[in-house]
Amino acid sequence: MISTPIARASRARPLGRMLVVRVLGTLGILLVLSIVVFSMLHLAPGDIVKNLLGNRPSSPDAVAAIRAQYHLDQPLYMQYLIWLGNTLTGDFGQSIRLQDSVSNVIGARLGITASLSGLAFVLALVVAIPLGVQSAVRSGSWIDRFATGFGIVGLSAPTFAVGLLLLYVFAFYLPIFPVYGSGDGGLDTLWHLVLPAITLALGLGAIILKLTRTAMLRELESDYVTFGHARGLPDRQVHMIALRNAAIPIVTGASLVLTFLVGGTVLAETTFALPGLGTLLQGSVLFKDIAVVQALTLLVAVTIATIALLADLAYIFLDPRIRAKEGAQ
Repeated sequence: MISTPIARASRARPLGRMLVVRVLGTLGILLVLSIVVFSMLHLAPGDIVKNLLGNRPSSPDAVAAIRAQYHLDQPLYMQYLIWLGNTLTGDFGQSIRLQDSVSNVIGARLGITASLSGLAFVLALVVAIPLGVQSAVRSGSWIDRFATGFGIVGLSAPTFAVGLLLLYVFAFYLPIFPVYGSGDGGLDTLWHLVLPAITLALGLGAIILKLTRTAMLRELESDYVTFGHARGLPDRQVHMIALRNAAIPIVTGASLVLTFLVGGTVLAETTFALPGLGTLLQGSVLFKDIAVVQALTLLVAVTIATIALLADLAYIFLDPRIRAKEGAQ
C-alpha cells in the first residue's frame, strides 16, 4: 500500500470525525447525568439548612440568609443552571460541612485516591495477565489450578474482609506495614498504601485473570496457532501473537474493572482510615453536603467516560480491521 501524506491524511480524517462524535456523545451523557444527580440529591430527604445550623438556635432571618447564600430560595431548575454555569468556569461551590471551597477539599484528597487506585490497578495487571496467559497455555497444570483458586478467592472475598485479614496478619500479627493513615508523603505514603492496594487489586485481578484465560484459550484453539506451530515458530512467538489477538477483550475487561475501583475505594479507605475521596464522599452523603457530592459524582463520571473513550481508541490501535472499518465509514 502506497503511504503518502495525502493518503495518510485521508485515512486520518474519518478517525478524527469518529473521535469528535465520541467526545460529543460523552459530553451529552455527562450533561444528562448531571441533571439526574442534581435532581436526586435535592429530592432526597433532609434539610441542608438544618444540617448547617445543627443544634444552634436560629432566627427566620438567619435561615433566609443561608437559603439565599446557597441559592436554595431559587426554583430547582435555576439552582441547576447556576451550578452548571459555575462548574463550567471551575467553581464547584462551597462545602457546607467543611466550610471550604469544593475544589480545595477535593484537591487535598485527590492524590491519595489516585495513588491508591493506580497502584491497585498496576498490581492487578502485572499479576493477572501473565498468570492468565500461563493458565491458558498450561491448561490443567498446577499453575492453572492455582490461577483458578486465585480467581475464586478474589471474586468471592468481600473487600472489607480482605482488608481486615491483611491488617491482622501484616500489620498486627507481623508488624510489617502500618495499621492506618496515609503517612508523611513520598515513600512513606507509598508504604502505607501497599495493603489497601493489595485489598483492591485482589478483586480486580481475579476478573482480569478470568478474562485473559478465556480469551487466550479461544485464540490458542484457532487455526492460525496450529499453522504457526506447524511452521516451526517458537512457542513464545505464537503465544505473543495469540495474546495480541486476545487483547481487545482484556482491554475491555480492564477498563470495566476500573469502575469497580469507585465502590471498592470507599471500603478500602474506610478500612485503612485513609483520607481520600472515598471517605470524603461517604461523609458528604451522610451530611448531605450537596456541592461536594455533585462535584465528586461529576468527577467519577468524567473519569469513567474518559476510560471508555481511551478503551475505544485502544481497539482502533490494536485491531487493523476496526481501523479499516472506521476509515471506510
